[in-house]
Amino acid sequence: MTSNAEHADNRKTDPRARSAARLGAVQALYQMDVAGTPMEEVVAEFKTYRLGETIEGEEIVTGDAAHFEDLVRGVLREQRDIDTHVNKSLARGWALARVDSTLRAILRAGAYELRRCKDVPVKVVINEYVDIAHAFFEGDEPGVVNAVLDRMAKEIRPPQAGKR
Repeated sequence: MTSNAEHADNRKTDPRARSAARLGAVQALYQMDVAGTPMEEVVAEFKTYRLGETIEGEEIVTGDAAHFEDLVRGVLREQRDIDTHVNKSLARGWALARVDSTLRAILRAGAYELRRCKDVPVKVVINEYVDIAHAFFEGDEPGVVNAVLDRMAKEIRPPQAGKR
């Protein structure tokens, strides 16, 4: 199975647009999880209003809409497998179902990108989602994201995992 992101490999993508897409995907996944908003509604809302909005007079980088949509749809399509894989990578005694909703969205999006977006290096995936975790958390959560995604990367993409 290939993702939209893999098809985008032929054209140059702005890394900032991809970063904005990742942040938007995490926010969308959170919104669907917590508020129960249907996927189609969330995807349309983000693509129309949020992937290039102005906040407090500062223009936000326009997100890569195709990457955003691939992440959101892909996480939902593969959520059962992703959750199983994330649960295996969490520290003993931890369960994804009991993790904070924002952290859960970050881990799911990162796991999907490791699994399906082979055009994005492992190091980039892990660093991007650790940065997103830093945007939402001041505690140990960024370290959890780093550890879990690193464990998953070693299993999913062993040749690249050592290049971190």
